[in-house]
Order: sequence, then C-alpha cells, then structure tokens
Amino acid sequence: MTDGPAPVLAAELIRWSWVGRHLDDIRDNLVQHVELTGLALLFGLLLAFPLALAAVQWPRLYGPILGFTGVLFTIPSLALFILLIPFTGLQIQTALIGLTIYTLLILVRNIVEGLRGVDNDVREAAEAMGFTRARQLFQVELPLALPVIIAGVRIATVTTIGLVTVTALIGWGGLGQLFIEGFTLNFSTPIIIGIVLSALLAFTADLLLVGLQNRLTPWARSSGR
Repeated sequence: MTDGPAPVLAAELIRWSWVGRHLDDIRDNLVQHVELTGLALLFGLLLAFPLALAAVQWPRLYGPILGFTGVLFTIPSLALFILLIPFTGLQIQTALIGLTIYTLLILVRNIVEGLRGVDNDVREAAEAMGFTRARQLFQVELPLALPVIIAGVRIATVTTIGLVTVTALIGWGGLGQLFIEGFTLNFSTPIIIGIVLSALLAFTADLLLVGLQNRLTPWARSSGR
C-alpha cells in the first residue's frame, strides 16, 4: 500500500497527453521566444556599437556611458516593463525596448574591452600600410576583438532568453506563457516544459555562438592549443 501513490505522482508531474494536444501552442511560444531574443540582441548591438566606439575614441565618455547603462541594467525587469506600458502599451515594442535595454551594459563593456585589447603595434602597422581609420577598424581591430565581443554576446543572449519569460506578464513572453498557464491552473506540465525548453534554447544558442566564434577567429582557436 505504501508504494501505491508514487507512480501516480510521477505520472502527474508531466501529462504527455496535454503536451500532445498543445504542440502547436508550444511551438508558437518557442518561435516567439527566439524572435524576441534575436531582435533584442540585434537592436542592442546597433545601439551598443556606436556607444562603444565613442567610448574608445573619447575615453572620458566611457565612465558616463557605462554608468548610464549600468543604472538601466539594475532596474527590476517587471518595474521597467510597467514604466514603459503607458508609452507603448501592451505591444511587442514594450517587450523589445525593455529587453534591448538590458543588453546594453554587457555589449558596450565587451566591445570596448575587445577594442582596447588590440595591440598598439598592430594599429601602428595598419597605419603604416596606409589603412584609413574605418578600414583599420573593420579589417584589423574588430576581427582581433571578436573573441571578447562574442563572449559578451553569449552572456547577453543567455540573459535575454531568461528575461523574455518575464515579458509574458505583458502578453509577449514566448515560453513564459507556459509558466503563467501552469501557475494559473496549478498545473506542473507547462511549467516543466517551459523550463526545459528555455534551458535547451539557452544551451543551443550558446553552442551556436561558440561555433560562430571558432569559425570567425580560427587564429584564436589555434593559439589556444
């Protein structure tokens, strides 16, 4: 008699019949999660890159830029989304603005550190060869800074994947919708599915970025052996 309840509890932890009936919804939530993460990172890079270049060109700006993005990063995510709602409503723009803001500190810092890490001898050699400032930046400095920059993108990606679940509270949360449904119904299956898929998404994205880094910086991989 004492061994009876255990199989029942195990069976109720994940109800596979529910998963089968909601595969389309789970897929749609996963796609939305990927889209929100990708767009937030894209917008974050578009904003962080010029800020980082300004900080490298004019070092006195680095402290204020890092301080400002740091303050934004410390705002609790739910509070930030609530502050944005009166201006952008319960729209995807609200989710994207908030998610993009949280990428800036990580991306700006890593882009700046990556560019600052380029050896001065390399810069001088490029100048001696007649490289313009733009050519020097895109053909010499950025390739050498890529390992540090991509490391920042990896951190920002995993962080954003986790934050996307919070945006479910304003109707745009990807896999976070499964958490809300599970908590609302006091039903563990969607919560577990949401956690597993979020973790797998973060792991897969990180693995893909490592592969991209290895492809783009073969010299860094060779020197590490």
